[in-house]
Amino acid sequence: MRPALITLRDVAKTYRTRDGEVESLKPLTFDITDGEFLAIVGPSGCGKSTLLKMVAGLLPASHGRITLNGKDVRGPPDDVGIVFQSPVLLAWRTVLANVMLQIEMRHLPRDQYLPKAKALLSMAGLADFERTLPWQLSGGMQQRAAICRALVHDPSVLLMDEPFGALDAMTRERMNLELQRIWYETRKTVLFITHSIPEAVFLADRVLVMTERPGSIAAIYDVPLPRPRSLGVMGDPTFTALAQTIRRHFYSQGALDA
Repeated sequence: MRPALITLRDVAKTYRTRDGEVESLKPLTFDITDGEFLAIVGPSGCGKSTLLKMVAGLLPASHGRITLNGKDVRGPPDDVGIVFQSPVLLAWRTVLANVMLQIEMRHLPRDQYLPKAKALLSMAGLADFERTLPWQLSGGMQQRAAICRALVHDPSVLLMDEPFGALDAMTRERMNLELQRIWYETRKTVLFITHSIPEAVFLADRVLVMTERPGSIAAIYDVPLPRPRSLGVMGDPTFTALAQTIRRHFYSQGALDA
């Protein structure tokens, strides 16, 4: 059994507003093992993004403890890369310069990380677009560049907050295959937030299902499908049964993508 890289123990979040306290997350306890791909699904507003931001050190937990590689998360760790729903690429910088922005902001040696940036772009199929501006790329290509930017400083953990939610269905499927390939090659530990049950089952080693707000853990399911996975696996009876099991949590809510 692989060791736990990320641990959450009784982690909860309550926001203070003008109208009083709003409970976003009930106490959560779970681990993410080294090299694991964990997907989290749940209805809108259940606290999925809040949870990811707390793991990223961008928000403090109201209660409980989060550790990364045995160290308490108190602010953004150096060993984490983040990909959001929007690529957030700077329009005036080339693709390569956008990837290298991570290195500049962390004050890391450019000469050491430039070959890494170029290797990542090559792995993502963007080697011919290093000098291209973001607006000249498709949405899927922009998101691949954002993934490269998140990986360029070689973090152990990749946090992804609905990174393909704004893409059309066909591009989203291609990006699922691309992300699987990148994960397979880099073996990063991935925490992936999504509204799509099929996407979660296709990509993940385990799927954590959350309840409506205040979010809590409804269930955690292992995904017993061999890797690498092709899109054809979505027709596999095991895939279908697991997706249906997860979907039953939300029949009354109608909150997730089919």
